Amino acid sequence: MKTDRPMNASTPPRTIRSTIFAAALAAGFCAIFSTPAAAEVFPPDQPYMDNTAYAFGPADGLAASIVNEKAAVAYHQLTYRESGRRVDYITTTGHLTAADASGKPEASMFYVAYTAKNHWPWPRPVTFFYNGGPGSSSIWLRLGSFAPSRVATLDPYTTGWPNFPLVDNQESLIDTTDMVFIDPPGTGFSEAVLPNTNQTFWGVDQDAGVMRDFILRYLAVNPRPHSPIYLYGESYGTPRTDVLAPLLEQAGVRLSGIILQSCILDYNDQYPSAADLQRATDYTVSLLPGYAEVAAFFGQVTPPPSGVRSFARRMRDFSTDRYAEFLPYGPTFLGLANPPVFPTPAVYAQMSSQSGINVSALQAYLGPNSLNTTLVPGYTIGGYDGRVSAPNGSPMLVGDSDPSDALIAKPFPAILSQQLPDYLKYTAPNTTYVTLSNSANSNWDFSHGGLPVPDTLPDLLAEITLNPHIKVLVENGYHDLVTPFFMTEKDLGRLKSVPGIRPDIQVTHYAGGHMIYLDDNSRPRMKADLVDYYQGRRIRGAMRFAELPAPWSDMGPAGTP
Repeated sequence: MKTDRPMNASTPPRTIRSTIFAAALAAGFCAIFSTPAAAEVFPPDQPYMDNTAYAFGPADGLAASIVNEKAAVAYHQLTYRESGRRVDYITTTGHLTAADASGKPEASMFYVAYTAKNHWPWPRPVTFFYNGGPGSSSIWLRLGSFAPSRVATLDPYTTGWPNFPLVDNQESLIDTTDMVFIDPPGTGFSEAVLPNTNQTFWGVDQDAGVMRDFILRYLAVNPRPHSPIYLYGESYGTPRTDVLAPLLEQAGVRLSGIILQSCILDYNDQYPSAADLQRATDYTVSLLPGYAEVAAFFGQVTPPPSGVRSFARRMRDFSTDRYAEFLPYGPTFLGLANPPVFPTPAVYAQMSSQSGINVSALQAYLGPNSLNTTLVPGYTIGGYDGRVSAPNGSPMLVGDSDPSDALIAKPFPAILSQQLPDYLKYTAPNTTYVTLSNSANSNWDFSHGGLPVPDTLPDLLAEITLNPHIKVLVENGYHDLVTPFFMTEKDLGRLKSVPGIRPDIQVTHYAGGHMIYLDDNSRPRMKADLVDYYQGRRIRGAMRFAELPAPWSDMGPAGTP
């Protein structure tokens, strides 16, 4: 979750084999995948009260003497109603210590793992999940997407807010992969270990390094020598994945796949330099297809589109064919023009006749006021999901101007405060869980690869070069106004300029916003597509590498920033 926008132990981690997990298996720590008739007798849950007082400021860090790797262990069952199949699984909630190559501790990192032992697939994959921010915990993915329980929002509608229930997740991936949700240092209950401080790891490269070291530690404590290993990153978690993946390969972890959801692969798309103002036009026309989908949702496209997929195709063509007409307005769109330049009434009328987008919606997009407050008179629409709206003056908007953010900002932490002790059997009486660290975001070092903000297409290319067989899945929400789907396609298109590569890339699209899985219609599709992906099948309707659009003419090849 959260816009990825810049604001002003003693065991060496490289050892990935251990007897600890084998002992856990012998003790019955892993669950059994079965039918309802095969009842499993579990040992008692093992609650854990963590009395450590974690701190999350830039200068904070734990004394190495108080760091531990204790965890709560609990046993659960999930029954899939449609098939009647039951998965018995274990949750492990606690900390592991990420350490550098010499074994010196770096950070005590909080995680929640969901592990099942079943008859198929075997060996079971394990997938590491994390959100973005930067500065976000993994609460949004863990409580919203594919864990065995989820918060039942009615996205894009606000009915019932803020009191959403926690329900069994019929789209959980626990029948397909084990899952580990990770909180980076300074978020959740994770804190650096002195002499490091939280800010030590608040940067593109520093963050990827400590995430690598956590994963290595997890695989040392829980050896998975035959398990396919996957990474799943959302939002800023997508550039994190691009940087992290080759680091893991170089450390000896062969990845089977990476999943990039709601991507921002090149920050220079949204933050071009004053010397490269054409990039502002790239972004303006790349966001337009997603904005048009939102306008259509609110009845501001004539005639109404017959479906989101066909309309997206039409809007991609319009944006590409009419690119030159947007050149005067791109710098203004990103606030880089002085004085600003706006279309004339005649230009609006022409654009409307060519695209079908109503003049009023185009004026909201390219005019002097925020599109979020002008598209629907009297309402504010979301950035993370443009379909979510709230009346101006709504209590939802107190302290948060984005209703799609406000939709979950209160309910998720409220549910977590109950779930931690009741379901996960973990309590931390001296610490409040940090869902999102504004301090981390505002102090983040975005420099990477010689640029002030990251372009991670070269990192993705490095991973594909190191591991030509890696499976890459890219998931997009049509109504995401923060990380637009057409911009992602254009960024990925830069890979087509690299001779001799044929990467296994599939790109999928869904009705929904930044957190696609909140949509009750799209989440089942995502689950089905993910199962196909894990099992090595082609996803129906997915865009393949050869079908990606060419990048905009001013975009560099993937091998260079």
